[in-house]
Amino acid sequence: MAQGKIVKVAGSLIVAEGMASARMFDVVRVSERQLIGEILELRGDKASIQVYEETSGLGPGEPVESTGAPLSLELGPGLIESIFDGIQRPLSSIRSMAGDRITPGIQLPALDREREWVFEPKAQPGDQVVAGDILGTVQETQVVAHHIMVPRGIAGKVTGIQAGTHKVTDIIATIAGEDGQEHQLSMIQRWPVRQGRPYKEKLAPQSPMVTGQRVIDTLFPIASGGVAAIPGPFGSGKTVVQHQLAKWADADIIVYVGCGERGNEMTDVLKEFPELHDPKTGQSLMKRTVLIANTSDMPVAAREASIYTGITIAEYFRDMGYRVAIMADSTSRWAEALREMSGRLEEMPGEEGYPAYLSSRIAEFYERAGQVICLGSEGRRGAISAIGAVSPPGGDISEPVSQATLRIVKVFWGLSAQLAYRRHFPAIDWLLSYSLYIDSLADWFTDNVSPDWGELRLRAMQVLQEESELEEIVRLVGMDALGWKDRLTMEVARSIREDYLHQNAFDETDTYTSLDKQYRMLRLILDYADKGQMALDSGVNLSDVIDLPVRERIGRAKYIPEDSLAYFDEIESELATQTNALITRGGQ
Repeated sequence: MAQGKIVKVAGSLIVAEGMASARMFDVVRVSERQLIGEILELRGDKASIQVYEETSGLGPGEPVESTGAPLSLELGPGLIESIFDGIQRPLSSIRSMAGDRITPGIQLPALDREREWVFEPKAQPGDQVVAGDILGTVQETQVVAHHIMVPRGIAGKVTGIQAGTHKVTDIIATIAGEDGQEHQLSMIQRWPVRQGRPYKEKLAPQSPMVTGQRVIDTLFPIASGGVAAIPGPFGSGKTVVQHQLAKWADADIIVYVGCGERGNEMTDVLKEFPELHDPKTGQSLMKRTVLIANTSDMPVAAREASIYTGITIAEYFRDMGYRVAIMADSTSRWAEALREMSGRLEEMPGEEGYPAYLSSRIAEFYERAGQVICLGSEGRRGAISAIGAVSPPGGDISEPVSQATLRIVKVFWGLSAQLAYRRHFPAIDWLLSYSLYIDSLADWFTDNVSPDWGELRLRAMQVLQEESELEEIVRLVGMDALGWKDRLTMEVARSIREDYLHQNAFDETDTYTSLDKQYRMLRLILDYADKGQMALDSGVNLSDVIDLPVRERIGRAKYIPEDSLAYFDEIESELATQTNALITRGGQ
């Protein structure tokens, strides 16, 4: 292992000489305080090292020692419900040992070495296993069964397996490898964060990740294993949208990465997630969640690593066959950390000072999402859906991070400050947003929701776009310039906006809407549009169409409970009765 000494300190970047035998991305220990660092650049015998801890007090001449291994995570039972920092230090354990501030150089294992787990074997002595096969299961929480898998690079015959209660470091299985070696396995795997975990095959998206949020599922769906970005200015509701997705999305495991966000926002997450009732399991949402907290006042270098820490944990659970949703809040702060480190390395800056490799780094993160066939003889399928919040300065999405993200992701949920100021939440702008998964998911919606789902969605988008065009005319010459047909279009668009797209995250019924209910709601509004147009064509006055008594029930349809969808039949019947009565009177 290389041993050198510091020759330069520049914030979180230090330069050490005597490191000729070190390798890129090796983890090093800096000074007598044993601060954690990572090698970013090698020039001759000098290594540029980013330090993941506070470097105040460091000076030239202090020792630097390489560990000979890259930054790696401990993967095993104990991840769920845990709160880690950007380099997987357990914050709860650190607080109980050192108080509210992380002591520089503190060393604690990521996974509790004293806690015992009940291991139930699935493999038996004599079984032939390969990398990715499940040796046994630990019930990590009431809702997550943690599968202990054969690590990569190991294949052979199981010669021993130990059922019962074990610590994560205990030997639970012995495998006679095909290479002639005997491998003793514990419940812990280690994996370098900057290297994606392998899989057999990546699959095309086939089904949506249902979120229960109407504007997302209906207009801009994301596939299971898809990637999405949520850009928006301050106060537009990025964090609330991610909370809703974490709570309601059709995923088995949630990995939430607070990357450079304000401390009070991360505090809200840490307080709210344990209290959030998980509708799928009846337990706390934390029972299937991993939190990674790296707030804006923590060392900037660890912020850069936190994204990789989160996606590596997500890949580990994906390999067990789970559907994982990873929320990164926000990738803009991560990009700022890249910019700061690039500046300290004196690299040639790109646009707005960001490094020239910004786009490739963002792509590396999102490309690790997807639906895959996992390693192992069982052919398990797992998926990672990655959702990154982007915080462009002043809400300007022409800045480099937003543009680099848009080139990679296939779903863009653009948040609007104007909608947020009007108290329209989720403040996803339907004229700005898009989803490139619509065509590939069309068959799924046709088969699982309704054959006319795609037609209803298209009609709703056309009405909203027509409203935008008509609003320009109204601003110029007033509402009186519009004909009755156009004014009815404006009224239907208002109903779509207020009665359908607006959703109250804090209302027990409205916070989540199943696809069946979404279909019934949208069909009801567009049915009103069709019947209203028929009434106008038969000579009925526009005001009578707008003032139909049934419209109040249409507007409150969002509050119909999921187990009472038969009420929609009643409202549809009432709509038909009232419009027919209007047409009969109008034709006389």
